[in-house]
Amino acid sequence: MQPSRLVPCRDRRSTRTARNSRAGMRSRAAGFTLLEMLVVLLIAGILISLASLTLTRNPRTDLNEEAQRLALLFESAGDEAQVRARPIAWQPLAGGFRFDVHTEDGWRPLRDDLLGPRNWEGGVTGVAITYPGSDDTQANRLIFGTEAVDVPVQVTLFSAAGQATIVGTGTGRFEVR
Repeated sequence: MQPSRLVPCRDRRSTRTARNSRAGMRSRAAGFTLLEMLVVLLIAGILISLASLTLTRNPRTDLNEEAQRLALLFESAGDEAQVRARPIAWQPLAGGFRFDVHTEDGWRPLRDDLLGPRNWEGGVTGVAITYPGSDDTQANRLIFGTEAVDVPVQVTLFSAAGQATIVGTGTGRFEVR
């Protein structure tokens, strides 16, 4: 019979320690540290903020959106004139526009939320109101009567990006061209 060989305790510990250190190295290499994650998030945040700063709106789109908003306001003003049984006028001003209602005392500005005075958006610098087929080449206000049928009209908005024309067909509907 051969004598059994005894292994000193410290060898067992060193073997166990070596195994644990290898396993520890594997587990550390499998993930990211908090510092690495923070650096990645910081870089991503900087890139996203730079990208959003460089994206600017097209001035032509802004002008067309302002013309669409105004066309909808014109339709609302025409409906409001019929409901009130009083003419309503739209008048462009320096830096904006307003709607007026005709009373016994003359024209008075409307002060409600929908048809109250507003400032221009979309970079509008000028307005031209024309009635096709009329001798009057330029009008200073657009009047919405109490009847459903009205005179055809064109309102042209000017800006540095170009122009947009709102066309009223005379049936109470307005479209942007």
